[in-house]
Amino acid sequence: MRLAAGLNQEDFGRQVHYSASMVSSVETGTRPFDRQFLSRADEVLNSGGLLVSLLRIMEKEGQPSWFRPWLEAERAARQLRCFHPGLVPALLQTENYARAVIRCDDLLSDDEVERKVAARMDRQAVLDQPDPPQLIAVIDEAILHRTDEGYRGLMSRQIDHLVAMTERPQISVHVIPRLIGVHVGMSGPFALARGLDGGWVGTLESQLAGTTIDSEGDLASLLARWESVRNDALPRRQSMELLKEAVTSWT
Repeated sequence: MRLAAGLNQEDFGRQVHYSASMVSSVETGTRPFDRQFLSRADEVLNSGGLLVSLLRIMEKEGQPSWFRPWLEAERAARQLRCFHPGLVPALLQTENYARAVIRCDDLLSDDEVERKVAARMDRQAVLDQPDPPQLIAVIDEAILHRTDEGYRGLMSRQIDHLVAMTERPQISVHVIPRLIGVHVGMSGPFALARGLDGGWVGTLESQLAGTTIDSEGDLASLLARWESVRNDALPRRQSMELLKEAVTSWT
């Protein structure tokens, strides 16, 4: 595409605001794709967003096989329900929070971390489409306080982001307060997606993989667990107040 546009690497690099060596490294495959670079390349080459679209396809295909059915259900959902006892749910994470969480796996290289972060951020596009799904998330209050001083700024921005997201009419976040002791959600995270046909799909995650749930009996159990954790959580307004108090504690 660059050659068809009559540009050498230096001229092209100047227009996309990257060095000729960066252009060469990307073209020869010695440097991983950079989303900002490809976005600028799409503009310069008038490709109609082709390169960024191809990157999204590559990232989708790079997802583990066990995750793809859920990813499709998430993208087609009209309603989403998610609970996590230990982390902010992926669809509501800031980029820096996601990066810090993913970096906890010290077996991943820097490039693998960045690819996973980019894929996670792309998943969030489902909330920005013209007719987004309704999202209800339940988190444990401990999530808002489980970090050390080195992550003070990161955590305050993450909670600010949660507050901002809950100002959208289709998104609500409910917090299970610390005064609630043992509850059914402590068994682990799960999520549910309801499609256009009214049917539900669920997912369970473990340390190594995940499982897509689509059998009637298992879905009934997950929906019952959802009702349980939702009932243990604070109402929307009280949850918002708790989130704002948590921001204050980090600033």
